[in-house]
Amino acid sequence: MHGTEDAATIYQRPAELLQWLLRFNTTNPPGAEGPCVEYIRFVLAAAGIESTILARDPERPNLIARIRGAGQAPPLLLYGHLDVVTTEEQVWTHPPFGGEIADGFVWGRGALDMKGGVAMLLAAFLRAKVEEARLPGDVIFLALSDEEDSGTYGARFLTEEHRDLFDGVRYALGELGGFSLVFGSHRFYPIMVAEKQGCHVRATVRGPGGHGSLPMRGGTMARLARLLQTLDRNRLPVHITPVPRDMITAVAKTLPTPNGPLLRQLLNERLTDRILDALGERGKLFDPLLHNTVNATIVRGGEKGNVIPSTATVDMDGRILPGYTQDELLRELRELLGTEVELEAVEYDIAAPAAPEMGLFETLGGILREADPEGIPIPYMLAGVTDGRFFARLGIQTYGFTPMRLPPDFTFTSLIHAADERIPVEAVSFGTDAVYQALLRFGAK
Repeated sequence: MHGTEDAATIYQRPAELLQWLLRFNTTNPPGAEGPCVEYIRFVLAAAGIESTILARDPERPNLIARIRGAGQAPPLLLYGHLDVVTTEEQVWTHPPFGGEIADGFVWGRGALDMKGGVAMLLAAFLRAKVEEARLPGDVIFLALSDEEDSGTYGARFLTEEHRDLFDGVRYALGELGGFSLVFGSHRFYPIMVAEKQGCHVRATVRGPGGHGSLPMRGGTMARLARLLQTLDRNRLPVHITPVPRDMITAVAKTLPTPNGPLLRQLLNERLTDRILDALGERGKLFDPLLHNTVNATIVRGGEKGNVIPSTATVDMDGRILPGYTQDELLRELRELLGTEVELEAVEYDIAAPAAPEMGLFETLGGILREADPEGIPIPYMLAGVTDGRFFARLGIQTYGFTPMRLPPDFTFTSLIHAADERIPVEAVSFGTDAVYQALLRFGAK
C-alpha cells in the first residue's frame, strides 16, 4: 500500500485509486469487503477526514464519512457498493483482480459495476476536502457492502438500523447513469432517475401423476412446457410511465426522419410492440422500460426417474415498473397464463412512485453539457434494481450519476458482470470532474 503522502493526493489520480480498489477481491458471496473498506478509511484519514464503520457482520462492513458545508442546502449523499459478482468460469485477458492499465483501459471485476463509480465519488469527495471547496451543504460519502445480493449487510441494514444518519437528505448520487450512448449521429447521457422494482414470482402447475412407463398426455410436464412457451412468445401489456416517456421524447426529437418519428411511435401503446420488433437490437434497450417483465430462472419438478410428477414449479424474476405493484404484475400474468397456473408473489420490493423527484436533474444535465457540448442529457429508468430502492424508503431521490464519455463502439452494458470488464482511463477522470462540479452546485435553484 502506498504511503500517507501519496494517499493524500490520490484524488488527483482517480484511475490509480480505481486500480487499488480493484485489487481487493470482494466477490459476493462471500463479499469480504473489510480490507477494501479499511483502504478507503486510510485514504480518507490521509486527507483529514474522519469516518465511521458500521456493520451487521464484521466481515461485511460499511463506511460513512461527512464533510461539512455552508448549510445553504440539504445534505447530499454519495454512495456506492464495493462487492462484485463472480468471475468463475470466465476467461480474462488481464487478471480480474489485478487492476492493470492496458490499451487505455483499467481492467478488472468491478471496473464498471461499480468500483469505477466509487473511485469517481471518492476522488471528488477527497478533492472537496483537500481543496477546501465551498459546499452548499454537507456531503456524505458512503461505501456499501452487499448490493450484488440483497443489501442485507449494506444499504438495507443502514436504512433500517441507522436511518438517523440520513436525516435531511433529499438527493443522492449513485450508480449506473451519465454514461454516453450513441443514437445515429447524436451522443446522449442518460441520467438514471428511476428503477424498476424486483418481484420474485412462483408459478405452480399440477396434473395427474403416474408411472413413468405409461404414456401421459397433457400432464404436469406438458402444462409446464406450455407455461414456458407462453412466457417466451409473449410480452406483458404496454405501460407508458413518465421517465421512459420523457427519455423517448427527448431522443426522438433529435433524430432525423425516419428514425425520430419511428422511435416516437413507441409511445403509441397500440404500436409499441411492433416498433420494438422493428428496432431489433436497439429495441432491447426500450423493451423492459415499457412493460412489467418476468423471466423464468428456476424450474423444479419430479424427484424420481420412473415417476411422473404431479406438481412442478417455476421461479420467475419479475421486474415491476414504477407506479405499479406486485398485485398488478400477478393480474397480468394470470391473464396471459390462464387459470391452470397458480401464481404467488414470494418476495417483492416496496412499490416505487410513478414519477421521480427531478429537482437536481437540470443541475446535473448542465454539468454534462459543459463537459461535452455535443452531449444531450436525458432521464433514464434502469430495468434492474440498485441500493437506491432502500434509500427511496427514506424519501431520498437517487440520481445515477457516475458519468463516462465512452468510445462509440464501447459495449458498456455487455461488459457489466462479464469477462474483460474494463473502463477507459479518460472516462474515470471525466466522471470524477463531473461529480466534483455536482458537489459545488447541488444547492442551485
